[in-house]
Amino acid sequence: MYDLVPLQVSTLGFAIVGLLVLVLAIVTVWQMVRFVDAYDKQALTVFGEYRGLLEPGINFIPPFVSRTYTFDMRTQTMDVPRQEAITRDNSPVTADAVVYLRVMDAKKAFLEVEDYKTAVSNLAQTTLRAVIGDMELDDTLNKRQEINARIRKELDEPTDEWGIRVESVEVREVNPSQEVQQAMEQQTGAERRRRATILEAQGERRSAVENAEGDKQSNIIRAQGEKQSQILEAQGDAISTVLRAKSAESMGERAIIDKGMDTLEAIGRGESTTFVLPQELTSLVGRYGKHLTGSDVATNGHRLDSQGFDAETRELIGLDDIKEILGEIDKAAEMDVEELEQQAKAVKDGTTNSEGADHAGDGA
Repeated sequence: MYDLVPLQVSTLGFAIVGLLVLVLAIVTVWQMVRFVDAYDKQALTVFGEYRGLLEPGINFIPPFVSRTYTFDMRTQTMDVPRQEAITRDNSPVTADAVVYLRVMDAKKAFLEVEDYKTAVSNLAQTTLRAVIGDMELDDTLNKRQEINARIRKELDEPTDEWGIRVESVEVREVNPSQEVQQAMEQQTGAERRRRATILEAQGERRSAVENAEGDKQSNIIRAQGEKQSQILEAQGDAISTVLRAKSAESMGERAIIDKGMDTLEAIGRGESTTFVLPQELTSLVGRYGKHLTGSDVATNGHRLDSQGFDAETRELIGLDDIKEILGEIDKAAEMDVEELEQQAKAVKDGTTNSEGADHAGDGA
């Protein structure tokens, strides 16, 4: 019975030792194996000495005496806190920015700088204040790209020594003080009112010019219309005067001839065998014939010439139609003229015979 107790104690001790060895083995393997992500790199130190970089995948390192530091090799975004600065023209402004950076050399980032993110952030803050302080207020508000380029240029040289590359810098906001903003708003309002006044004045001037031009064109057109109206009215008066003169002349001649022919007819119907005829009987008959045939009448060696008209006026007053009408009248009157001439000749012959008889009676 006494021999079983020491045996049980020794068995329990072996089990504990075995368990400890197993735990130690597990911990040792855990310490020896490092899993590195595809976008990371790890700096390895053994007893504080830099041994190299662990690449993505499974890596074995000395257990218990090694330490690793992880570096993200992707592009990282870092906010630059809002900074207060004074511009060259002594205007206070506040500004903030965003820096896009990337670790290009993990060894330099591990050995050359304690914390590259903090270092880049502090450097970006001081550079932002310096760049804004070297510019006018209007430039800080309008030239964002220039500010971004200058900050990036200032960050390139020191960050290259740290194995960091600044890919881009973007200034998000530049805000003047409240007093400056109010002054700028007043200035902007005044400028807009000035432009509105100028545009209104230009519009009124253009409207006046257009109205004057329209009045000028209207007056010109009205004057041309009045001129043409006067010309047409004068031409109409001239045509009317000529036509009235022709009509009066024609009617006068026709009345004289008709009266004379009526007289001849009355003489011819009388019972007397002795007739006293006017000396102008031949001229009267000739004038009647000329009147009916449309020729001009010649009196005392002067001829009444008709006035010529252009094509447009002839069409306006219908002279062509008048000629056609007169032509028809002349054709209808041709037989009448011949009859009148025959009657006149008969009367003349009869008068001659009567005068011969009278002379014969006197001789007897």
